[in-house]
Amino acid sequence: MSLRLEMLQVARVAPRALGEAADLVRDFLASQQNSDGGFRDRDGESDLYYTVFGMDSLAVFQAEPDMAAVEKFLLSRGEGEGLDLVHLSCLCRCWGAVGRKRMPKGLRKALLQRLENFRKPCGGWDNNPDREHGTAYGSFLALGAYQDLGKLPPKPLRILQSLKHLETPDHAWNNHPNLPVGSTNPTAGAVVLLNNLHLPINPEVGRWLRDRLHPQGGFVAVPGAPMPDLLTTATALHALAALEVRLTEEQTERCLDFIDTLWNATGGFHGNWTDDYLDCEYTFYGLLALGHLSLNG
Repeated sequence: MSLRLEMLQVARVAPRALGEAADLVRDFLASQQNSDGGFRDRDGESDLYYTVFGMDSLAVFQAEPDMAAVEKFLLSRGEGEGLDLVHLSCLCRCWGAVGRKRMPKGLRKALLQRLENFRKPCGGWDNNPDREHGTAYGSFLALGAYQDLGKLPPKPLRILQSLKHLETPDHAWNNHPNLPVGSTNPTAGAVVLLNNLHLPINPEVGRWLRDRLHPQGGFVAVPGAPMPDLLTTATALHALAALEVRLTEEQTERCLDFIDTLWNATGGFHGNWTDDYLDCEYTFYGLLALGHLSLNG
């Protein structure tokens, strides 16, 4: 199963947890599509990154945006010239959602070739062209993009070699080699990658991730961080599920309470307690987290 479908499968449980609020969330998501077909970023401009989250979030509700408009928006991005890895992978994912049969001739090959421009000597990928090593996030994006286009990257097990350089002594991962402590999102990304590639994972990683649970619910991005956030909570829960590590009933309730504090009655989710914005990205993370917590309960 692709990385995208793994997340969607879980997020599709969320509408049951939302109950009557599900319609509000779906309507909010539909309102985020601009007239040019893309979904709006925090400045209101159409952006491939937010379009991925808009399309996937609507799919959670068995709904679709205006697909003809989305396709027109994607065609305006051509073969991804000038895009960084993040937006290039989003272009691939969007085409995968629209349907590979709808892609112009030669486009899939061109996009796959462009993805390899971001691959590093260690075998991983990274968004930063000046960085000499890959990151878990970069490799997550690249593997997902290949899968969305119906392919696997050349020598996919080299991703494991790349992740080895990013391991930390505390049984986690970070974004740079030789760091003393791990970070939650890189660790979650590494777990999901290894699990998708059917590679073994040290059980200590699950304990490390579970220890990032904040006393008020939610997960923190780094050890000792004062405040949890929704992205980290969703990725940590997704990784813990891959490791088959369950939260206690009390921990699950705390996380549900935390997510409830981030929901807005207009239908979207905030990223954390200080975030004033609502967007498709954090709304998808809210749905993913709710899905996992519903299954954990």
